[in-house]
Amino acid sequence: MTDVNTRATQCRMFEDFETGTVFDLGERTVSKEEIIAFASLYDPQPFHLDEEAGNQSILGGLAASGWHTSSMMMRMFYDALLTYSSSLGAPGIDRVSWLKPVRAGDRLSGSMKVLETRASNSKPELGFVRFLMRAENQHGVPVYEQTFSMMFGKRDAG
Repeated sequence: MTDVNTRATQCRMFEDFETGTVFDLGERTVSKEEIIAFASLYDPQPFHLDEEAGNQSILGGLAASGWHTSSMMMRMFYDALLTYSSSLGAPGIDRVSWLKPVRAGDRLSGSMKVLETRASNSKPELGFVRFLMRAENQHGVPVYEQTFSMMFGKRDAG
C-alpha cells in the first residue's frame, strides 16, 4: 500500500502534462457476460443483449453498448493516470465516436494523447488539459475515440 507522502510525490499535476505526450492506459478484455450485464442495466437494446438479435442487426453480432465502451475507457484512464493526479474533474466532453463494434473477447488497448494545455484565467490554482482518448482492439483496429478537457491542480498557483 502506498502511503500518503509517497503518493503526494508521485501525484501528476497540471505542469506535468506536455502537448504531444501519449500515455498508455493498458489493456482490458471484454466478456460476453459483462456486455449483457451492462446492457441489461443501462442500454437494453436487443443487439447488446442477444447474439441472434445482434447477428440480425447492422452491428453483425452481439456488441457492447457504446456507453459500456466509454465506461471501460474511463476506468482504464482512472487506473493508469487519474488515480495519482490532481484531477479536479471535467467541464464536459467535446466528442465521442464509437468507430467499430466492441465484441465479446475483444482485447482493448487504450491511450491518451495530450492535445493542449492552458492555465485557467479565472482560477490560478488550476489548469485545463485537453486529451484525445483512443481504444483499439487486438487487431489494431480503432474502435473508440473521445476528445475532452480536464482540470488539474497546479503546483504554483501564482
